[in-house]
Amino acid sequence: MDKQQLFIELEGIQQRGIMIFLEGVKSTPQTVSDQLCIQEESSYMRDYVYDEGVLKELHFDKVQNI
Repeated sequence: MDKQQLFIELEGIQQRGIMIFLEGVKSTPQTVSDQLCIQEESSYMRDYVYDEGVLKELHFDKVQNI
């Protein structure tokens, strides 16, 4: 995963007023991109939260490998 590209994507999302969460905690594009690139052995799932068809929140949650 390209950290800079992810950061730019998330920064654009945040600038549109969409809140970003990492493991249930409100976060920043920098924190999320740092964490996702550090945790190379872990997988994170994106969860898009909509309200009446409008994207309001983007959540990143660690996927548990079974």
